[in-house]
Amino acid sequence: MHISEGVLSAPVLGVGAVLAAVGTAVGLKRLDYDRLMTVAILSAAFFVASLIHVPIGPSSAHLIMNGLLGALLGWAAFPAILTGLLLQAVLFQYGGLAVLGVNACDMAYPAVACFYLFRPLLRSTGKRRAVGAFCCGFFSVLFSALLTAVALEFSDEGFFAAAKILVAVHLPIMVAEGLITAMVVSYLAKTRPELLRGEVAR
Repeated sequence: MHISEGVLSAPVLGVGAVLAAVGTAVGLKRLDYDRLMTVAILSAAFFVASLIHVPIGPSSAHLIMNGLLGALLGWAAFPAILTGLLLQAVLFQYGGLAVLGVNACDMAYPAVACFYLFRPLLRSTGKRRAVGAFCCGFFSVLFSALLTAVALEFSDEGFFAAAKILVAVHLPIMVAEGLITAMVVSYLAKTRPELLRGEVAR
């Protein structure tokens, strides 16, 4: 779902950079020092997930895991995702430095939004918590696809065509990420419940 260099217009790139800077600043401000290791591990998971490509007909898609980061980190997911995207751009030329801000917004803001939308469920126990985690994984990918399509529309690339393609290709990924996020959160609730405290408890 990375947008490549040379696709977006200068105003879209500028707005993306500003919004990414704001999100990163808020995320760093909300980041507790004692959760720094957790953020680093989840950022690494986000980075590695992009290397796992799933064939879908003639095309392919890859896991994103932004919903999992959102469910566990809240606003701190923003700097974690930005770091992962930066490494992807530098090491594997996924996206690029010029579009880093837009790509970060497309991935991180949905993660944060889903955290707040489904926080009441994440605060619950048992099946309700699992449902909230699934929704975080599913809808964060859906919102990311729509935001990417919006960025393309404002660069005259065609919103509806882009939205249809992005949503259709990533629909299996949405389901997979919802299931993965639900399983991880349920597992952590039993083995490391302290990782679910912090942002979720606020």
